[in-house]
Amino acid sequence: MENKVILVLSDQLGQGDKNLGEGILETFFTLLKQKEQKPKAIFCMNRGVFTMTDQSLVSVHLKELENQGVSVLACKTCADYYEVSDKLTAGKISGMDKFIELSSQYEVLTLS
Repeated sequence: MENKVILVLSDQLGQGDKNLGEGILETFFTLLKQKEQKPKAIFCMNRGVFTMTDQSLVSVHLKELENQGVSVLACKTCADYYEVSDKLTAGKISGMDKFIELSSQYEVLTLS
């Protein structure tokens, strides 16, 4: 896991029931933060930026991962579009250039 970047494209995992998808995504990050090996970074795009706000229970886990040394980044264009730039409780705003840099160095695991 330490040589990976996790790309979060949605505030839920999968395209079925919204509540189920949110729960599955929260479980993923709950288990991830307990692992010894952590990803290099977590980059949130599109509706994935909502996971970095109080609107999502995932934000608590992202904050803990950030405290464990994982870079947690939000796409600036997406955060601006959804008007959440000033509502992030975990991570920080970043640009697409940072994601391109990370994806050229590490394997990308996409959650959508």
